Amino acid sequence: MISRLLTLALLAGVGTALPAPGSALQQLLRLPAGSPAEVFGDPPFTPGHRDPYDHKVDSVGEGLEPLPYRNGDGTTVMGPRNKDRERQNPDLVRPPSTDHGTLSNMRWSFADSHIRIEEGGWTRQTTIRELPTSRELAGVNMRLDEGVIRELHWHTEAEWAYVLAGEVRVTALDPDGGSFMDDLAEGDLWYFPAGHPHSLQGLGPNGTEFLLIFDDGHFSEESTFLLTDWMAHTPKAVLAENFRLKPEAFDKIPTSEKYIFKGSKPGSLEHEKPRGFKQSKLRFTHHMHAQDPIRTTGGNVRITDSTNFPISKTVAAAHLEIEPGALREMHWHPNADEWTYFKRGRARVTVFASEGNARTFDYVAGDVGIVPRNMGHFIENLSDEEPLEVLEVFRADKYQDFSLFQWLGETPRRMVAEHIFAGDPEAADAFLKNIEGAEKDPIKDTI
Repeated sequence: MISRLLTLALLAGVGTALPAPGSALQQLLRLPAGSPAEVFGDPPFTPGHRDPYDHKVDSVGEGLEPLPYRNGDGTTVMGPRNKDRERQNPDLVRPPSTDHGTLSNMRWSFADSHIRIEEGGWTRQTTIRELPTSRELAGVNMRLDEGVIRELHWHTEAEWAYVLAGEVRVTALDPDGGSFMDDLAEGDLWYFPAGHPHSLQGLGPNGTEFLLIFDDGHFSEESTFLLTDWMAHTPKAVLAENFRLKPEAFDKIPTSEKYIFKGSKPGSLEHEKPRGFKQSKLRFTHHMHAQDPIRTTGGNVRITDSTNFPISKTVAAAHLEIEPGALREMHWHPNADEWTYFKRGRARVTVFASEGNARTFDYVAGDVGIVPRNMGHFIENLSDEEPLEVLEVFRADKYQDFSLFQWLGETPRRMVAEHIFAGDPEAADAFLKNIEGAEKDPIKDTI
């Protein structure tokens, strides 16, 4: 039998077309369906590389340097380059042949956001100013060291949050005077409706880091209503009347906002409760990672919206664990834009915007992606070795999506075949057999 290496060399030399996935030749070579480079010998981003099917390339994981070569076209880059950024975005350097049109940018990295540094903490934001397609939601990444306080405040917008690391204490007040306190850890959520006063404090030896989501893309963390800022801009005579004290009692209060500052180490929840504590009837927190996941062929999904977190009326979310090589299936969301946060791993996303427009983006941990409502897309794990962890967030009370796989499986077979496979009955038969049953599989094992 011809050796595998000799076969590869022969294929590369004659420019033979890629063997079809599952074909006898591919089975003989024991080639995975997603590895055209192994067939042709020449690695991706070189003049001799050919891939008519636009397979993914994990340029970060494989240490490759993207260049604009595609199926014989293109050439090198002669001018100055940011090679690290290009390596994170191989599908911008060499777009798939299916990309077309002038779709707006839908990617931003928190690494490119301005950081405001404070005593024992920092904050940075991604809003419509940083990412113009982020119209419905804005994101803030915040870090508080142990004992550090995000001071008592409230917002014009509702605040939804996901704990990325560490531990945090939250406090809040409801409109009926009920108080709420809770300690949270990684994977937990909180939600404060617009105008509800609250505070945050880092716990444990390392404090906390979290992702805040606000239900308006124009939100700015700088426009928060802060306790110290209000008191500093209120006449001391009025403060005295309001709190029934002498004006001189306020001589040493802060003259401007404290925002984030080092506080004392808090005691237990019971110890910290003020006298006359009245427990709120509202539940402002939720343990997302404690939910039983939806188990799919390629990973796990946890959905949190007003169905299981009733107070969260304007933000819904899904947490995705996408296994190596797996795919968040082709789908769309009918009720809201998708604001995506990539927590771990590397991903490829193609956004289909109708009228022949589509554009592909690559993401790494700490990046934010936008997919406007109703635009078709997928999320592909670029790595065949490392998992991908993603948060999908929506300005909506309920999570909704449509699966392309399920839709076609529930559509009359004749119509599907005539739409896609007219004149190719063999391919039509294979496709129709594969979509029988029509069950949604949000994250697909592609092997």
